[in-house]
Amino acid sequence: MKKIPFIALCFVILLSGCANEFNRVYKTDNYEYKYEYAKECFAQGKYNRTVLLLQDIVTMMKGTTDGQECLYMLAMAAYCGKDYETAAQYFKRYHQSYPKGTYAEMASFYVGQSLYMSTPEPRLDQTPTMSAISAFQEYLDLYPGAQLKDIAHQRLYELQDKLVDKELYSAKLYYDLGTYFGNCTSGGSNYEACIITAQNAIKDFPYSTKREQFALLVMKSKYELAQSSVEERRLDRFRDAEDECYGFINEYPDSEYKKLAERYIEHCKKYTKEEN
Repeated sequence: MKKIPFIALCFVILLSGCANEFNRVYKTDNYEYKYEYAKECFAQGKYNRTVLLLQDIVTMMKGTTDGQECLYMLAMAAYCGKDYETAAQYFKRYHQSYPKGTYAEMASFYVGQSLYMSTPEPRLDQTPTMSAISAFQEYLDLYPGAQLKDIAHQRLYELQDKLVDKELYSAKLYYDLGTYFGNCTSGGSNYEACIITAQNAIKDFPYSTKREQFALLVMKSKYELAQSSVEERRLDRFRDAEDECYGFINEYPDSEYKKLAERYIEHCKKYTKEEN
């Protein structure tokens, strides 16, 4: 029979004892004792156990002297345990239940922070990002002199950048699809979709550091759209592309893509001059 090292055996016994103790506390009807044990678990960083215990008693604790702390600790335990979506719900619940409570301002901030931590990467649906932005804006509206307002502002900038990146990925995807019509079930073209997406992004995020990238996609898409157009629409589209190129150069005179814009202008003029 294989011998178990003494230290390992002690560790197994210790874990078993801790588990048995937790189970006894979890099953007890003494919610005050359960609450005190939950606070010990939280202090020791045992967040999952804290959540299990407090979820079981948070409703009964409402209206008691520890009701506020219980709900706020439950939310913080979920947050520290990286269950951010659940944490956001508990922080919201706290703020709704105790709008003037001891932890009201922090709860409002952590609604946004929890949602911020759960936002997906820019290529995916950004509905959670919009929710996080709304939460931080609400926090700043409710607490204009908030102690964490600088962090909230920084989070808003980061979240907005995510939305910008999402639109940039979408615009680039349309441009890369180019003349492929398999996804154009309602007419139009990928170049037109790229133009619309990029122009809307410029309008929605006028101060974005990626404004030039959107403008570049608009210019390139208008040129490619003219190139691939049917004869009766080609002249108007080459004129539009030429104007776009001049506009790009005027707005970004030092751009590394200035020479590309100038080449496009030369090609456009070859067609527009022939038609004049």
